[in-house]
Amino acid sequence: MAAAIFCLQACDSNPSSPATTPEPAAPEIPMLSYSVVAKHAHDVNSFTEGLLVHDGKIYESTGAPEEMPNTRSLFGELNLSTGKIAVKAEIDRKTYFGEGIAVLNGNFYQLTYKNKKGFLYDAVTFKRKGEFSFANDEGWGLTNDSSQLIMTDGTSFVTFRNPDNFSVVRTMQVTDNGSPVENLNEPEMINGYLYINVYTTNTILKINPEDGKVVGRLDITGLKQEANTKFPNSLETNGIAYDKATDKIYVTGKFWPTVFEITFPH
Repeated sequence: MAAAIFCLQACDSNPSSPATTPEPAAPEIPMLSYSVVAKHAHDVNSFTEGLLVHDGKIYESTGAPEEMPNTRSLFGELNLSTGKIAVKAEIDRKTYFGEGIAVLNGNFYQLTYKNKKGFLYDAVTFKRKGEFSFANDEGWGLTNDSSQLIMTDGTSFVTFRNPDNFSVVRTMQVTDNGSPVENLNEPEMINGYLYINVYTTNTILKINPEDGKVVGRLDITGLKQEANTKFPNSLETNGIAYDKATDKIYVTGKFWPTVFEITFPH
């Protein structure tokens, strides 16, 4: 009996295992619903790399893959009625691959893909004013926040740059619930948020430019499907532009036959 009592006391003295508290679920990133306001023409020979609105005009930049001899590395004013680009500047496709463009402080900036350099043009005359260089392995997309240039390079990082000399002001990693987002491509600032297309997907991310956190997603798969129905050779989603004066938003893609004017909560 004494042994039984001892066992009972010893067993009772062992602390019970603490209950496991489940990790809180990561907050769900909201999907942004959109609607199509209008459809405009786009040249199916345009290998789109960038899109922007400046002084009420839409400008597009294009690249020229070596295996696609009908393509050119240029940028210019896009005619939404014909889809054609009135060329303002063109670079030698044998040497350079044109990438994203931005306009700030009276200058147009044009990135190149793997040359680690870009070109500077007067925003009125479009005469080339100079060149700039960068250390990133590649140049992809470009936009601005009214004071700084914002560059993507296909990684999960965004580089904020001084427009006077293209020097790095800061870098920011974009994360989705803590996970880095790779293949960041064409960027655009809309009402204080950075919107970036993720290359090879039909997703445009809404990003807080202060900390790089994704706070919203826009899935335009339906537009890509419509483009492919109209022109089967349509390639990746690429290109987003915002007109502050009219609050209009435009999206398109490489070889798409259409520039879609869309609206969504922003």
